[in-house]
Amino acid sequence: MRIPDYRNIVPGAVEGVYSIGRAVAQTPLGQNEPILLEFVRLRASQINGCAFCIDMHTKDARALGESDERMHLVQVWREAPCFSDRERAALAWTEHLTNIAHNHDDQAAFDAVSQHFSLEEVMALTWQIVEINTWNRLARTSGMEPGHYVSRKKPLAATTTA
Repeated sequence: MRIPDYRNIVPGAVEGVYSIGRAVAQTPLGQNEPILLEFVRLRASQINGCAFCIDMHTKDARALGESDERMHLVQVWREAPCFSDRERAALAWTEHLTNIAHNHDDQAAFDAVSQHFSLEEVMALTWQIVEINTWNRLARTSGMEPGHYVSRKKPLAATTTA
């Protein structure tokens, strides 16, 4: 580990990052679409090259019941027909904000994501992207190694139709 025990060096800051995740989890998006949020976390982690977070979020998505096929295709979501328009909008927004230094048409990106999400949902997505980009940077600079994470997520309850 490059930065030993970063969680205890400035613990208030780490708690602040955790609080973002807890706040997002309490939104309708967090309550109703946890797999979508795992895809957001996974895509940002892929862009940022964070092996620890990729390991974590594929394990969490799998624990929630997501297929390996869709997880493998998150990286190439534009070419993969298995993603909904809503998922595509979230992944595009994730890429836009994660690569913000290279993206200049913020209004067009916001307009595109807003076609599929309410303002509250766009803000939940935005905060989720802020949070995962922060964790990616902490994990990479502290040298966290993939392979040791064990998910505590529970499978989503199957929905029934009447």
